[in-house]
Amino acid sequence: MPPKISKRSDIPAFRVMDVMTAAAALEAQGRHIIHMEVGEPGTPTPARVIDAAERTMRAGRGGYTVALGITALRERIALHYGEAYGADVDPKRVIVTTGSSAAFTLAFTACFDIGDRMAIGRPCYPPYERIMRTLGIEAVELRTTLADNFQPTPAHLAFVDRLDGLLVASPSNPTGTMIDAGRMAALGVACQERGVRLISDEIYHRMVFDGDEVTALSFNPEAVVINSFSKYYCMTGWRIGWMVVPEALVRPVERLAQNLFISPPTVAQHAALAAFECAAELDERVARYKANRDLLLAELEPLGLRFANPQGAFYLYADVSRFTGDSAAFCRAMLEGAGVATVPGTDFDEVDGDRFVRMCFAGTGEDMAEAARRLKAWLPGQG
Repeated sequence: MPPKISKRSDIPAFRVMDVMTAAAALEAQGRHIIHMEVGEPGTPTPARVIDAAERTMRAGRGGYTVALGITALRERIALHYGEAYGADVDPKRVIVTTGSSAAFTLAFTACFDIGDRMAIGRPCYPPYERIMRTLGIEAVELRTTLADNFQPTPAHLAFVDRLDGLLVASPSNPTGTMIDAGRMAALGVACQERGVRLISDEIYHRMVFDGDEVTALSFNPEAVVINSFSKYYCMTGWRIGWMVVPEALVRPVERLAQNLFISPPTVAQHAALAAFECAAELDERVARYKANRDLLLAELEPLGLRFANPQGAFYLYADVSRFTGDSAAFCRAMLEGAGVATVPGTDFDEVDGDRFVRMCFAGTGEDMAEAARRLKAWLPGQG
């Protein structure tokens, strides 16, 4: 009899990876593919960050750090909350993590037990639910629509009987929509009244085109906030993120981090300190994302695609129901017929996702213009 394989490992694949594989196969045949499937910046890590990493390595500072991260980086992140939001954050509440993925694992494990229930808006980033599932946490999906900007509201929570946590994301992946101050305040109050832990994914902060970003820390003292150096700071592969937790959670998270991860990547921590010096350069990149968004909306909306209002991040979540009821087949046909790689909405919403496609517009302006040209030629007849 063979050894067993855990049931908790039986989770869906991340479909974007399948799209990447199919696109690579076409490229190997000599096709030119425009990549709008992968959710990462289309620009390299800033040179100052790379220089800081090199100095760290040459100084022989590659050993373990403490589990919560180096003091200088925790202090700099805490200062950032004062600069950006006027929020007073004690550096002791800042925990540096191995990317935001580790932060979610730590937050979910520290805050919830097996059998607890956490609400998430649908559509959403797929690993949320899959991390919950592997940890024995029940995901309670809140169906959101274009009418509520694809974001949860206190009214959604009113229909859930037993609830231990709520996870929100603003700006959101896959929609790019945001939660404004009024709604975040209302959600914060609703969570406090019911003893629900609010966890806020803020990894796309500073990548905002319309409106003002707000942090859940300003509205709920028990909130857990998660962020990352991957998106705005263009450090995806460096695997460095952070979380801000209430004081009572610092030691529980520290114990978990010690045992699950030992410490965050040392060189990446020192490099991340330099990322805060690159705001002017990084803001120029955000301006480029906005130009890409505006171009695609102007070119594609007249063709019959409908979009959530992408206020931030670098995604368009397109309603393609005029053309298809099978977004996975639609994306395959688009890749083959137009040479444009996108992700089916079923990756983010297993119930209603067949009507949607996610497009990442983090590429060059030239690539986005070419994608629009190809789609204008392909969409009407899809042939």
